[in-house]
Amino acid sequence: MSDVFHRCIFIDGPAGRLEGLLWTSGENRANLAALVCHPHPLFGGTMHNKVVFQAAKALHGFGIPVMRFNFRGAGLSEGVHDNGRGERDDVRAALDYLAAEFPGRPILLAGFSFGSSVGLRVGCADERVQELIGLGLPVDNVDMGFLGACTKPKLILQGGSDQFGSREKVEQLFAAMPEPKRLVIFEGADHFFSGALPKVAAAIEKWLEERHSL
Repeated sequence: MSDVFHRCIFIDGPAGRLEGLLWTSGENRANLAALVCHPHPLFGGTMHNKVVFQAAKALHGFGIPVMRFNFRGAGLSEGVHDNGRGERDDVRAALDYLAAEFPGRPILLAGFSFGSSVGLRVGCADERVQELIGLGLPVDNVDMGFLGACTKPKLILQGGSDQFGSREKVEQLFAAMPEPKRLVIFEGADHFFSGALPKVAAAIEKWLEERHSL
């Protein structure tokens, strides 16, 4: 893959500017743009989280431009944490930026943990987002029932020993989701997919290859 660029950016968010990173390249095999949302900022979550990085790397391997950003109050992003409410507006601001940078291109939205509960909620409702990846759904602590009405293609990746998202609750939620959907559970892996990150990347790659005939 040629002409790879890693660009530090700041975008205008509803609570001040948001710090981000945009990876681009000269080749885009899937004709998508992607946004990846990070875990809970009050527990150390930033766009540099290893699960977020791994997901972004897997997507960028197809030449897809990938944006990560810090929610309000995290890293160099302005504002203060808003318990997931204002953070939805942060996601919309990031989508606005991506849509302006890559007009008319479908967007894939991925989120890990807190990033999945906030990002996927926005992504399900935003017509610019056409595909969704949820990693480490925190279903033990957060109501993610909105996914039961989300008809967009969904890939759900979960550790079999996730301490914030039990297998039972994830499987119940997944059963209620409309097609198209796929659930991959990594046996023995915890919430942070410890020891399973290469398998997480492989699952993302396989799903994209099948969906886009790559």
